[in-house]
Amino acid sequence: MRRALVAAALVFTGGCASIQKEKGHAEVATLVEERIGRKTRWNQGTPEDAEVSRHLDTLLAGALTSDHAVEVALLNNPALQATYEDLGVSQADMVQAGLLSNPTFDGSIGFPLTSDGVSETEFSLVQGFVELFTLPLRKRVAQEQFMADTLRVAHEALATAAEARKVFREVQARQQLVELRRMVLEASEAAAELATLQHAAGNITDLDLATEKAAAEEARLELAREELTLVEDRERLNRLLGLWGGRTQWAIAEKLPAPPEEEATLERLESLAIRQRLDIDAARKQTELMWNALELARSTRFFGRVDVGVHTHRDANGPRLLGPTLSLELPIFDQRQALIAKLEAQHRQSERRQTELSVNARSEVRAARARLLTLRGVSERYQRVVLPLREQVVEQSQLQYNAMQIGLYALLDAKQSQVEAYRAYIETVRDYWMAHAELEQLVGGRLPGGSRATPAAAPEHPRPTPTETETPSGHGHAPEPGHGVTP
Repeated sequence: MRRALVAAALVFTGGCASIQKEKGHAEVATLVEERIGRKTRWNQGTPEDAEVSRHLDTLLAGALTSDHAVEVALLNNPALQATYEDLGVSQADMVQAGLLSNPTFDGSIGFPLTSDGVSETEFSLVQGFVELFTLPLRKRVAQEQFMADTLRVAHEALATAAEARKVFREVQARQQLVELRRMVLEASEAAAELATLQHAAGNITDLDLATEKAAAEEARLELAREELTLVEDRERLNRLLGLWGGRTQWAIAEKLPAPPEEEATLERLESLAIRQRLDIDAARKQTELMWNALELARSTRFFGRVDVGVHTHRDANGPRLLGPTLSLELPIFDQRQALIAKLEAQHRQSERRQTELSVNARSEVRAARARLLTLRGVSERYQRVVLPLREQVVEQSQLQYNAMQIGLYALLDAKQSQVEAYRAYIETVRDYWMAHAELEQLVGGRLPGGSRATPAAAPEHPRPTPTETETPSGHGHAPEPGHGVTP
């Protein structure tokens, strides 16, 4: 009687499993927020989602920042929203693993072919028996699979956030590079116009005039290419943020910040990555569930299908009979040796993949750390040495030009070299922040210690603005570069 009650309870429990739509999404949101301080949200078309949509409009209405871009991507990226649905698929598999198979009902009626015969009936109700005892282990394997899938989804969210931050920095730097190209074009056009006047006065040759005009046209083409790249970078960011229509009119007001005064503590990052990265944790869970699946197969290798049930039968000329039935699958040929061998191979495979992922993670962290430190050193060298030297060259060239010791074109060449140095500096700072975002992704969250709060001051781009009208003879004052920038 007690065994019957236990079996009935198991049947009832297996039949009452249900889908909880929000299951897993709260865990993903918590994991992501712990690591980067931003939340995710699964869009289901509810009134709460409409509130999120209004929040997105608020974020995009003002000046877009790096953190705002990450937040928009986590809330609105279409590919990420599709990835969130993997939790629903995984949960359905988990619920299915906790359900018992449906009982089988068989029935037959035999009608007599002669008038003196009596009809014969036969009915049976059969239920699988072994699965009642394997149900807890099956549910455990499915739950571990769901946990691994939850970690993978959270890892995808972090990857999307890192990509959004990197592309944002790309757009931010590209805007400044376009501004620089416009300055170069303005200077080149001014030089070409001056050369035209000097050529008309007979002060320069046809070759000099053609050279200045060619330089101006090349500067115009470089600006066109830079503007096209800016459009392409903006569209990459639009795709990451899931934006279309009027929402694509966002603007970035702040300039690319210089590296911070204090770098994040970079020691023991390898251990941090192994401990914190969600894809490694998911691989660890995958190895555990493969072991449990292997144990399940081993524990039932000598038990085939066992069906128990109730059977009722009435002979044509006899009484109705009622009694239990038992159907055994004899594991003579198939003792699940193939399935066990497959699961053993898959378990070893998952162990090797976990090891590979851990080894690669350590190596990637070391390489990313080296890249970050190198780019920081290069940017500091530009800021403290190269840019001041270029500024000094322009100042000295200006003095010599004012003293009529060099010509205008030598001064313009000095300014062109200064602009190219600023361009290289901007690209280096951009690469630094992209490397910073990549290193954060590789360690699975924000870097320990340090912050991006207040970056160091960076020099402003030189804007050539003549302070005195040039004369056809080529004398006068040349533009002075500006100083200081607000990050």
